[in-house]
Amino acid sequence: MIKRGWKGGPGRGPRILVVGTVAAVLALGASAAPVVASTGPAARSQTAQAAAIAKIVRSAMQANSLRAVIVKVTKGDKVVAEQAFGPSLNGVPATTAMTFRNGAVAFNYIGTLLMEFVDEHKVTLNDTIDHWMPTLPEANQVTLKMLANQTSGYPDFETDPGWTAAFNADPFQSWTVERRLAYAFDRPVQFAPGANWSYAHTNFMILGVILSKIGKKPLDVLLRDKVLKPMGLTHTTATDTGAMPDPVLHSFSSERRVALGIPPTGSFYEESTFWNADWGTPPGANESMTIDDMAKTAVAVGTGKLLSESSYHAMTDPNLLGFGEKQADCLPSCFTQVVGYNYGLGVVRSGSWILQNPLVGGYSATEAYLPSQKVSISVAVTFLPGAFDCNGVYPNSSDTVFRAIGDYMAPNASPPTAPTQPKTC
Repeated sequence: MIKRGWKGGPGRGPRILVVGTVAAVLALGASAAPVVASTGPAARSQTAQAAAIAKIVRSAMQANSLRAVIVKVTKGDKVVAEQAFGPSLNGVPATTAMTFRNGAVAFNYIGTLLMEFVDEHKVTLNDTIDHWMPTLPEANQVTLKMLANQTSGYPDFETDPGWTAAFNADPFQSWTVERRLAYAFDRPVQFAPGANWSYAHTNFMILGVILSKIGKKPLDVLLRDKVLKPMGLTHTTATDTGAMPDPVLHSFSSERRVALGIPPTGSFYEESTFWNADWGTPPGANESMTIDDMAKTAVAVGTGKLLSESSYHAMTDPNLLGFGEKQADCLPSCFTQVVGYNYGLGVVRSGSWILQNPLVGGYSATEAYLPSQKVSISVAVTFLPGAFDCNGVYPNSSDTVFRAIGDYMAPNASPPTAPTQPKTC
């Protein structure tokens, strides 16, 4: 049951891709001042840019029924804007210091760790996974690269109806690897390894387990020592529960409406801040972060800060363009990779932008980098009741905000426009 704008993942809710506009308009909270102290010409230019970005955000909040938005935009080594809008809780304004779920942003780190091991000659991308997990289906044909670029053919446990029912019954529970594998392989593989493309959380769960075996340490330790610290991330925290360090940006959701039998006409809007998102990542990669760490991530991944040039290109180039096709048993997660959306190794390419855009538990977050102009855009949002349709489906609105800011910051390299999908009701 995936719900992502342009397949952002991890995501929860009815399995429909939606990018839409909602009519509800509620009062917006005051925004923080842009981070610009000087009054010289360059600073005045940045102040004008920050004001323009704030206008884009406020417009998106009205159009998409957003509760809170936190945004950070940089160009080179300059901070163009770092602001928070709207409330975290009623009477508690959102701030740029607040933490939020980062979901599939962690796939950036897993892809980076894999390529570091490649650079260290510990593995190659074409190594088959039977060396580490020989009992998995087609283990002697599935490679590390196939896990990282979503071409293994493994089913996504998240699409299993039994898994969906279990999650909705208790969104605070923790999920072991063994339990998730059982849901994933209750069905046959969807295609021969390497024969098609289909987004599956199963791939990164398995890859994280294997990386821990390669590095001979728990994954959270490997990520901390080899990725997070070298990237300069100081407020990114892994946990096996739904806890997050204070101060927390609170989230709210209506996505369990159908599962709980709430009539479409009934009011339903619940806090989802502390739902446990460990189901969507490998053990050790269930993380939260601040907008500052998200911006650092965008730059570090987008520039290949920790990788050799060859590994950077292997991870981020549009190598799958034109590959993949629709297939009945994996729709809508399998499709042809296009300029607007094509998958690298733990990263997404959209035009010339390198990004991740998770949607999970009432949080939407996007971090993106444009190498040619050294622009990074990071956005985290939460939602008001009007963002959810009568089935509890809601759009990946951080992605929408990113694309609007990207068009403003880099009009000659604008992110492709995301497709608009019809509402489910």
